[in-house]
Amino acid sequence: MLKEGSKHFSGVEEATLKNIDACKQLAATVRTSLGPNGMNKMVINHLEKLFVTSDSATILKELEVQHPAARLLVLASKMQEEEMGDGTNLVVILAGELLVKAEELLHTGVHCSEIISGYNKAAEVALKALEEQVALTVDDMRDATQVGHVLRSVIAAKQYGLEDFVAPMIAKACVSVMPDDTSKFNIDNVRVAKILGGVSGATDIVRGMVLLREPLGTVRRVSGARIAVYGCPIDSTATETKGTVLIKSADELMNYTKSEEAQMEATIKAIADAGVNVVVCGQTIGEIAMHFLNRYNILALKTPSKFELRRICRTVGATSLVRLEPPQLSELGSCQEVVIREIGSTKCTVLDRGDAIGAKVTTIVVRGSTGNILDDLERTIEDGISVVKAMCADARFVPGGGACEMAVADALHKFGAQQPGLDQYAIHKFAEAMEVVPRTLADNAGLDATNMIANLYAGQHEGKRATGIDIDAGAAGDMVQKGVLDLYATKQQAFKLAADAAITVLRVDQIIMAKQAGGAKAPPQGGGGDD
Repeated sequence: MLKEGSKHFSGVEEATLKNIDACKQLAATVRTSLGPNGMNKMVINHLEKLFVTSDSATILKELEVQHPAARLLVLASKMQEEEMGDGTNLVVILAGELLVKAEELLHTGVHCSEIISGYNKAAEVALKALEEQVALTVDDMRDATQVGHVLRSVIAAKQYGLEDFVAPMIAKACVSVMPDDTSKFNIDNVRVAKILGGVSGATDIVRGMVLLREPLGTVRRVSGARIAVYGCPIDSTATETKGTVLIKSADELMNYTKSEEAQMEATIKAIADAGVNVVVCGQTIGEIAMHFLNRYNILALKTPSKFELRRICRTVGATSLVRLEPPQLSELGSCQEVVIREIGSTKCTVLDRGDAIGAKVTTIVVRGSTGNILDDLERTIEDGISVVKAMCADARFVPGGGACEMAVADALHKFGAQQPGLDQYAIHKFAEAMEVVPRTLADNAGLDATNMIANLYAGQHEGKRATGIDIDAGAAGDMVQKGVLDLYATKQQAFKLAADAAITVLRVDQIIMAKQAGGAKAPPQGGGGDD
């Protein structure tokens, strides 16, 4: 029926168990990167770019996973990254562990449909049990102290040791651009500027933009800046038609270039007369234009990125102009000062809004000894900002350190014991799969995982719902007192996606692969983004 060379796998042995095996391997890859003691992975992608990170979203994105079942887990993790910006590792290892437990049941003779039915019931109970674990709610999103306190565990999971330094910085930056309607908070309004050298960490917050390049002309500093932004080149226009000019004398040659210069001077003078003292251009700035910009004391900045040009417009409140002409008053942007600062050995141009009301963009300046450390720090800060965005919708927090997973596992064991059918086995296995988080945290911290799980269950039975793994002390402890908290919405979304991914893989009973076409491989779809 199918073309010669196509492949067909069916049944539990050939399809289901092979799929589970691929997902197990993927989950095992990122499992060691979970938590504060998570190990880094060194990933070299198809363009030979090196990534050294413990961020599973980046690892999975750059790995180019080929197996279709494992790719389902990658898609679930990608969805978690887009929705919440954090908790991607939890999705993959939980889905992987659910499939490992399902494999054990399949070997004992339980049918796939019974496992799926049990997992569906267990997922509903898990989400209800999770809601009961809420331990803290942030009531004021404009209080940087409150926001910084709950961000500590998000930062510690990626950059252990820097949380006391980086979390308050992120909180301060996010609060400074928080709109009146907190639900409209935009993560793009907090930027990160990476500068090599110095000690790792966020070192400064600028209410405005930091551009990692210098101005072009001789004007180096402007206070009370009035800014015009041009999306077109600041240069003399060339005609589209071809023509020949016959010059008969030296005077004609002199006058020929003078008319061009006079026209450019008139344009720059008109821009200066409109009150402009800073111009930002997204394309080229000609030498003659540069000469007149210096003469009229106008600071000239060039930015090659159209995305950066848009952000500058948003920062200073300007409109990007498409023709070289004097701007209207409404099209001008303004900021307190435009100044060059030397950070380390890098000269940057800072468009500082000061404490102006309605500063739209804030930049966190980060330092680090290598490019890889800076990239990882940037990813950590972006995760923190994403959590603030999610908090604007739901600011409830549950105990971290594996405490809420153990509470959910305990609730599931009790629920499973009351079920009469075969699906009770699947519910118990779902509960066991929940143990993967505290078990992994203990393994990565070099602790005895079996002992720790027993201590956590003992804490749950004594009614201490916030008992989790205190990595600093190497023992079980109260996570709320320790300040280790995870966003409820992140956990809820991760549990849903992990259960859905595992159930989707279990539902597959046949794999049918068409014969691959010959010739060159098609390029991956979708263009690259801004960063």
